[in-house]
Amino acid sequence: MRGTGRVVFAATMLLLLGVLNIIYGIGALDDANIFVDDTRYILDNLSTLGWVLIILGVIQLTGGFSLMSGNTYGRVVGIIGGSLGAIAALLSIGGAFPWWSLAMFALCVYVVHGIIVYGEDERTAV
Repeated sequence: MRGTGRVVFAATMLLLLGVLNIIYGIGALDDANIFVDDTRYILDNLSTLGWVLIILGVIQLTGGFSLMSGNTYGRVVGIIGGSLGAIAALLSIGGAFPWWSLAMFALCVYVVHGIIVYGEDERTAV
């Protein structure tokens, strides 16, 4: 099938994004120093931001593990998790690390594209 290597890469990146979002969520719940005090976020309360990031990370981890096993559920949850991750990265561009947010956005877009392209017949792709 076309895109098998890309979907394995996408699943690995989904797992990585999920772990990073869970770490950032725990950092937001703990009021860590990675969130600069003078920066304004869409969600003003760091506790709310932390729980949103933890839930997003769990969705991405679920999608990554299911995508690794080859389930259709993994494709659907992977597309949803990657899209939500891209939106979250765009919402955090105004923070202290805008280039990191743009890199996360580009990675999420590549993951979603890799999952969507997976399984097309090679004759239709040309």
